[in-house]
This record gives sequence, structure tokens and C-alpha cells, in this order.
Amino acid sequence: MSDPSVQHQQARPAVPVLHEQRLDEVLGAAPERGRGRYRPHRVGMVWRSKVFRAGAVIVALVLCGLVILALVREQTGPEGFLVGLGLAVLPVPLLMAAFRWLDRVEPGPWRNLLFSFAWGACAAALVAIIANSFATRWIATATADPASADTLGATVIAPVVEESAKAAAVLLIFLFRRREFSGVVDGVVVAGFTATGFAFTENILYLGNAFGEDQLSGSSGFASVTAGTFFVRIVMSPFAHPLFTVLTGLGFGFAAVSARRHRARRVALPLLGLLLAMGLHALWNGSSSFGPYGFYAVYGIVMVPAFGLVTWLAIWSRQRELRTLAAELPAYAAAGWLTPAEPSALSSMRARGMARDLARHWQPDRTRGRAAARAVAEYESFATSLAGLRRRARHGAVGPDFGARERELLHHLWQRREVAAPALAHAALLTARPGARHGRPLPSPYGTGNGYGYANGHGYGTGYGPGHTPGYGHPQGHPPGYAPGAYPPPQPYGSAPHSHRRPPS
Repeated sequence: MSDPSVQHQQARPAVPVLHEQRLDEVLGAAPERGRGRYRPHRVGMVWRSKVFRAGAVIVALVLCGLVILALVREQTGPEGFLVGLGLAVLPVPLLMAAFRWLDRVEPGPWRNLLFSFAWGACAAALVAIIANSFATRWIATATADPASADTLGATVIAPVVEESAKAAAVLLIFLFRRREFSGVVDGVVVAGFTATGFAFTENILYLGNAFGEDQLSGSSGFASVTAGTFFVRIVMSPFAHPLFTVLTGLGFGFAAVSARRHRARRVALPLLGLLLAMGLHALWNGSSSFGPYGFYAVYGIVMVPAFGLVTWLAIWSRQRELRTLAAELPAYAAAGWLTPAEPSALSSMRARGMARDLARHWQPDRTRGRAAARAVAEYESFATSLAGLRRRARHGAVGPDFGARERELLHHLWQRREVAAPALAHAALLTARPGARHGRPLPSPYGTGNGYGYANGHGYGTGYGPGHTPGYGHPQGHPPGYAPGAYPPPQPYGSAPHSHRRPPS
């Protein structure tokens, strides 16, 4: 009589491992018995609570928001504040949508993005207003020349203070949300949301003050100060602050993918990005002092090309994430964790969107359809994280928790594969056919008996073709030893869960 536990272990796919030498460098040696004891710290245990830390951050941001609200309203007046608020909010949805679109391959959690926006709009703006005002007054008092103090404050003090305050948000997420900050795109998106929030508050102040000047002078229409300020800040250069801070985000993003042994590079890259952000910001602020056409010269010669270059780099990084999926996931497909068609589907944005639509339409009602589409989206996100993790491991950019993190991601994939794998397989077929139309009706593979399955219905790794078995890829609809809703124990390395050697053939 066979042992059920043995059958269960045989049903588990093996995890494809990296080269032995690379794994030894990444994972290191396990601590000896008695050396890895955990001693809880009695001091500061309240701070270790995630609820307390989240509450403290929220309270701090709310207080900063209330203070900045009072300061801006005091400078602009009630009417100026409302006018500035109404005009300043116009570019915010467009900028946020652009950065979110860039993050579609591996979407970051909204809590990080909302924190970044709130930090820029509240904390960074408050620091900038207080520090810039204090520095300008000090320079004016020391030099007895208010005009030069304003120029020096705008071209030297403001870029240093503002970019440092915005960079703090990127640094905090880089340090405390390291798993969710894995590459260049993450740095660009976090920096972009932070700068969008900062520009939103700053635009309220500038537009509100411009409206107040128009009320005093009686100006109106296109010749008013408000119209000119709106054209320069909202129409011509809504990307200015995001462009500055994105340079800092690029530095942190390149540091995230650098090998852990290159500590100097991991420190120098963010500092270099911050210095570039300050320099470009100073050039932009000082463009008006270069003569009557200095602003337009800097805008056309520096700002627009820089914006195009950064945009190209961000899109290239996003395409690189898709290429990473196509390069890394076939190893997991060969081991049985994914189907052969999934790597190509997951590396195509069109196929990924089509898979979510197919999963939604295959369900009998709208509620189940939304749940199925959400499961496919989560599956795609976890698969992207898995491919990125494996790529960073090849370059020595992961820590000793690589094995645990890999098993965790495989666990999440296994839980959702019953819904996601058929949808991705169908999407791969549709996108591979020339002239295939998006949304073409197909029979549901979820237990109908006429969907697409493996040609012989036994196991994984065989040719893909029309099948007539219930479910997906196996006569019972599941791989051997698989129970619906259950996942094998997360020990994909066979009988020795802490060993990272390749399992025997």
C-alpha cells in the first residue's frame, strides 16, 4: 500500500533553481542551532505594531495638511484659495493616470502611491514653505537686498529644500517597503506621485496669489496674471516638478536592481539622481534671469528633451519587465508551476488584458465575473513579481530571504491557477492567431468539457492543443494530488525544504 504523503510529494512540481554558486552567494549558510535565538525587545514594542505606525503616519500627514491649508489660505485669501484649488486640480488626474499606466505591468499598492501624494502635498510642501521663507528673509536681512534675496532663494535655496523634501518620500518607501520597490519603474511612479502632490499644493498658492493681484489691479481675461500663471504652470509645464523628482526616483530604481555587494553604487546612484533633480530645478527657476527669451530657451532646449528622454527610459523599463517575464517564467513552466502558454501571455499586455476579460465573461453572473477577473489580475501581478525576483537573484540583488519569497509567490500563483491558467491560455491562443479579434466569444473551460486543454490530458509539459477533458489539463481537471482550494505545503524543494539544490531527476 502506497503512502499518501509520498504521493502528495510526488505531485508537487519542482522549483527551478539558479546555479549552485549563485545560490550560495545569495542565500548564505543557515545559522547553527542555538545561534538564531529570538529575544524580543521590551523597549519600543509599541512602535513595532503596524497599526500604530500606520496611524502615526496618517496623523502626521493630516496635521501637516491642516497646517499647510491654513498657511495657503492665509496668503491667498478665501476666494483666491478656492480659485487656486479649482485650477490646480485639473492636471492631477492626468498625471496620476499617466504614472499608473506606466505601472500596469506590476502595479504597486495604492497605499504607497497615496502616501507619496499626501507626503508631497502636505509634508514636503510645508517644509518647503517654512524653509524657503526663513532662508529668503535671512538672506534679505544679511545682504540688505530683497531683490537678490528672492533670486538667490528661487535658484539655490528652493531647489535644494524642495527636492530633498520630496526625495524623503521615495527614501521611506525604498527602506520600509522594499519588496514593493523592485526596479526603475517603481522609482519613477513613486517619485511622480510625490511630485504631483507637491505641485498641486504649490499651484494653489501661485494661482491664488495671482487671482489676488488681479482683484487689486482690476485685470481680467487673457491679460490677467491668473491666466498667465495658469498657462505657464498648468498648460506648458505641468510635468516640471514630476520631471525633477523622477530623476531622484531613477537613482533609487537603479539602486534597487544593483547587486548587494556594490554598496557604494547603491548609495551613489540615489545621491546622483537627487543632485540632477536639484540642478535641473535650479536651471528652470533661474531661466527668467537669462533675458527676455531665457525661459523659452530653457523650456525648448532643456526641459522638453529631458522630458522626452525620461519618458523613453520609463517606457523602456516597462518593456524590460515584460521581456523579463518571457525570459524567466519558462523555467517555472518546465517545472510544472505554469502552463507552457502562460509565459508568452504574461509577457504581452494585450494578452493580459484579454485574459481578465475572458475570465470575467466566462462566469455565470457579474459578481463571480468580477472575482474571476480580480483573481487573474492578482495572478499576473504575482507572476511578474516572481520573474523580477528571479532576475534580481541572478544579478545578486536579493537578500537571504530569496527562497522564502519565491515559495510565497508560488503559493499565491497556485491558489489562483484554476481560474487564471485557462484564461491566460486562451488569451495566448487569440493573440497568436493573425487577425484574431479582442473579445471573440469562446466556450468556457471551467468544467464544461469542451475548452482547450492539454493534448493528452496527463500532467504538464506536453503539447498544447484542443482537449475534451473536463476542467484543465488533467482528466479530473487538476494535476495529480491537487485538491480544489488547497495548495501543497510550501516546500517546493522536495524532502529538504531548506536545501536549494536541484531535485534529482
